[in-house]
Amino acid sequence: MIRHVFPATLLIAMLAGCQSSPVQEAFAADPEASAGSERQTSAARSSAPESPADSEAASPADFGDWLEGFRREARQEGIRDTTLARALDNVRYRPRVIELDRSQPEFVRPIWQYLDSAVSNTRINQGRSKLAEHRDTAHQMEQRYGVPAEIIVSIWGIESNYGGNFGDFSTLDALATLAFDGRRRDFARGELLAALRIIDTGDIPPERMVGSWAGAMGHTQFIPSSFEAYAVDGDGDGRRDIWGSIPDVMASTANYLARAGWQAGEPWGIEVRLPDDFDYAQTELATRRTSRDWAEQGVRSVSGDALPDFSQSSVLAPAGARGPAFLVGPNYRAILRYNNATSYALAVGTLANEIAGRGGIQANWPRDEEPLSRNQVREMQRALNDRGFDVGTPDGVMGPNTRSGLRQYQRSIGATPDGFATVRLLERLQR
Repeated sequence: MIRHVFPATLLIAMLAGCQSSPVQEAFAADPEASAGSERQTSAARSSAPESPADSEAASPADFGDWLEGFRREARQEGIRDTTLARALDNVRYRPRVIELDRSQPEFVRPIWQYLDSAVSNTRINQGRSKLAEHRDTAHQMEQRYGVPAEIIVSIWGIESNYGGNFGDFSTLDALATLAFDGRRRDFARGELLAALRIIDTGDIPPERMVGSWAGAMGHTQFIPSSFEAYAVDGDGDGRRDIWGSIPDVMASTANYLARAGWQAGEPWGIEVRLPDDFDYAQTELATRRTSRDWAEQGVRSVSGDALPDFSQSSVLAPAGARGPAFLVGPNYRAILRYNNATSYALAVGTLANEIAGRGGIQANWPRDEEPLSRNQVREMQRALNDRGFDVGTPDGVMGPNTRSGLRQYQRSIGATPDGFATVRLLERLQR
């Protein structure tokens, strides 16, 4: 959804409005969330009337007064009165949006369960069918933007289940509610202003602007500021319609990836085998080497073919030494700009491979391992700090510092230092 964010041990929380879509919400609590994601920070900051203080619960009875203040600000920003009337006269406070915004699920699913759902046989077959149905449009966008048709269709499938579930919340209701009473009120105000500008330019009428509880809209699940920046009129009718026009949906998706740095003619990555003595401290996206460098370390493709010729590539092992490993290049990082979660990017790439008939992930996941809850990650971080493996302030997120400290501990006990956190490892650490 949107936009996104996010990797760590590769656990992912399913959220919000689009129940079948695995993407992260800009306002959702995601254990892999990173405020550095472009879609997270792209909204313009506004000087709208202050909502109740973050430490205080807003009273729904005050929503009308807040909305009138916001209406005055939007008028000062140049939004026409006719648009304000059409868009805001029927806006209402939605308590369910606040419930979803404040939910903080303690338990998250391991990456293999996420991929089982995101790259299910049903979704693969649907993707092949959708590509066949819209082949001319998909290939036209591939020619225009350099993004393969199967990648475009894959993102469509993961974002909204090929349009089958992009949410039924009024975007205006959702964003107004979040701007009044949410956790990221300034961000939501900026997105609400962007939504008004979209309506003001005539791209979509207010009643058709629907999506998830967090303001992610249409087939592509763009938040309004991403729509303004990347949505494209693909069918030439003068409007950008990511709700009803498949050419617009495909063009907007491809344009986003192209602007994110997609390299035409390169794969997103491949599955690889790592040598027994591989240094798993290198399995961070920030570690980049040439394909030749990785090959010299004994990294081999599972297919037996030569590694792609990447000048800047990373090796990822999201489930540690017992799970699959991947060599990823610039196009993988472009997918992360759409949604900054390793699990999401692997799902997009794997689904695209399956749609194109190239097959899926070959190695087995360690399905017998029990991943950690957020509270257990905090316990692990405290235990590592207590033993002298400094990981910083315990926050329940498996980031690079925590993985580094965990690897040091694993070395100290003679275990493979892959930085993959499990319940068994936590129990040993706490002895």
